[in-house]
Amino acid sequence: MNDDFAFVDELIPGVRWDAKYATWDNFIGKPVDGYPANRIVGTRALCAALKRAREEAASVGFDLLLWDGYRPQRAVDRFLSWSTEAEDGRTKPRHYPNIDRAEMFEKGYVAAKSGHSRGSTVDLTLYHLDTGDLAQMGGHHDLMDPISHHGARGITQVETTNRQYLRSIMEAAGFGAYDCEWWHYTLKDEPYPDTYFDFPIA
Repeated sequence: MNDDFAFVDELIPGVRWDAKYATWDNFIGKPVDGYPANRIVGTRALCAALKRAREEAASVGFDLLLWDGYRPQRAVDRFLSWSTEAEDGRTKPRHYPNIDRAEMFEKGYVAAKSGHSRGSTVDLTLYHLDTGDLAQMGGHHDLMDPISHHGARGITQVETTNRQYLRSIMEAAGFGAYDCEWWHYTLKDEPYPDTYFDFPIA
């Protein structure tokens, strides 16, 4: 692993995570190439910004739960190959109920060159400090549907407000939002804006 990268939990003690692509709970329905360990990796700059975000979140009664950070290019390549395989319907209802696999790329939910592979993009949500329960967000991680867009209609006021909390927290910490996914944020001053890494998370 590049010296500018680290396991997020080592630099941010106490942070919660659930590395979805190291598990069976993701849109391809099995652990993804490049994720032999259930850990979150990112640049040291990302980790420093996430520390600031946790402080912002705590000030309004929340903390962060991380789903993904650095993503090896081999994982992205696996997403591409999976998109050409025959549909088996196992993950479609939960993750892409209204589109076909190939449309994930056309509609911007998955990219052949992902910002995650540069090391300073993170997928995350909020949880309540007082209960530990996840905040209601109006859809789960990798729900590839307009309901996941910022400003989406059809979600409750509480869900809208929680998305706004997350966005304000992350923007205050130096991140930029992605219009199609309420959970996806990229560090504005990322250290490797043109480099796509491929070392495994191990």
